Amino acid sequence: MNITQIQDLIKFVAKSGVSEVEIEQKDFKITIKTPGKGKQEFVQVAAAPMMAAPAPMAMPAAAPVASAAPVAPVAETPVASNLIEIRSPMIGTFYRSASPEKPAFVEVGSEIKVGDKVCIVEAMKLFNDIESEVSGRIVKILVNDMSPIEFDQPLFLVEPA
Repeated sequence: MNITQIQDLIKFVAKSGVSEVEIEQKDFKITIKTPGKGKQEFVQVAAAPMMAAPAPMAMPAAAPVASAAPVAPVAETPVASNLIEIRSPMIGTFYRSASPEKPAFVEVGSEIKVGDKVCIVEAMKLFNDIESEVSGRIVKILVNDMSPIEFDQPLFLVEPA
């Protein structure tokens, strides 16, 4: 499946009103999810490698190279039975506010309702508003501002209203 076919499939799914389509073939798998009205669509493509890249040539080490900043490990937080997690719908960078000089969308203790913007996730230079799917009160913010996050990583704990 080429990129044009994938784009056509995304357009078709968006127009049809279907919430999720999954196609799996021997060399790749594609899942397209459209969570609802006014929200971003999520596309996940996993393809088998087509061709192995040639091994890089070893260069003599002049000095140790500093590695990139490590990604913070995802801590498994025990969730109380009455709390609901708001999870990340994508991989990206987590932002609590629209810009550094603006206030955070939510704080611990903030009352939220369905559709309220709780954060922004930057993915591939696109800023995606993340909206709450539950009503309640923010009990805990599980991620630091400007931190890298993973798909389905818990971001907030909410006590339902």
